[in-house]
Amino acid sequence: MLIGEVARRSGVSPRMLRHYDALGLVRPTGRTVGGYREYTAEDVRRVFHVESLRSLGLSLKQVGHALADPDFTPSALVGDLIRWTEDRLERERELLDRLRAIDASAPTGWQDVLRIVELMQGLGSTSAARRQQAVLTRPEDAPVPVELLAEAVLAESDPSVAGALCWALARSGPDAVTALTAGLDARDVDVRRRAVRAIAEMDESPRATEALTKALDDPDTTVRGHAALVLGRSGVTAAVPALVGMVVEGFNDVDAAEILGTLSRRPGCADRILTLLVDQLAAPSADFATRARLIQALVELPGSAVREVLRRLTHDGDRAVALIASAFVTLLDERSLADRGEGDL
Repeated sequence: MLIGEVARRSGVSPRMLRHYDALGLVRPTGRTVGGYREYTAEDVRRVFHVESLRSLGLSLKQVGHALADPDFTPSALVGDLIRWTEDRLERERELLDRLRAIDASAPTGWQDVLRIVELMQGLGSTSAARRQQAVLTRPEDAPVPVELLAEAVLAESDPSVAGALCWALARSGPDAVTALTAGLDARDVDVRRRAVRAIAEMDESPRATEALTKALDDPDTTVRGHAALVLGRSGVTAAVPALVGMVVEGFNDVDAAEILGTLSRRPGCADRILTLLVDQLAAPSADFATRARLIQALVELPGSAVREVLRRLTHDGDRAVALIASAFVTLLDERSLADRGEGDL
């Protein structure tokens, strides 16, 4: 079989077949009278073997070594190929993200493209100062994709750089919150924490409220608590259970208690908050420290029902709890007298 026919059957060009011959990978068994290469069926099978190994990413040198050594074991080489391929794919993903970011900025000329590339290089620097500079020195009229800034916010660990990025993101338009919301679904808890903090810094909007409300169900105390504080200060009563949980856990419990006191003045909210706090006071798992925090939160609530709960607690089986309740009953009574102008009697 001459080289032209081998090329047609194998799909390998005559030029490459000659190259294989020169390297010793596939040498034709014979020659015609005229000196042309003549391949046997076994030679053709070897051509297919070479092409199969090349399709896995092996170099021609590696292919030759694999075919020449009968004791060759592929496991180590295949493992290397996997790692090389993963690295290559990661580089290609980075390139694809870079191209998408440039496309999203809708550049009108190469100057716009170069600005985006320069910004991406700055944001990818290992120097926090350079990352911050890349954001703050950006020209006012330079378009920047919201997704690019959001991705940088979610990856940024330096507080100063994160602040600059949030500032830039907040100025980028109404899609900022939407771009950050994806971070709330990240497996990495640090990414979710950055997402909720960044969303909290955006202007109040239905999108931000919706995203933060979603974060109330996060398993992480920090994510859940930060969302609850922001929503509670904005008067969103959906944050009440999370705020009570913060008091129980001792996470920003003072702030949470103050916000619960404010929310309790909203119609129909006081009884709900009181019930949740009382239920937690009676929980078998509540230790002294937890119950003390819950009592302090109770004092922030208005109404006579709170005094009644505290009076019952003055007879609690835990003497320390009873003493704290007694002290607060006295304090509330004194406040009540002062409010009625009877404090000097």
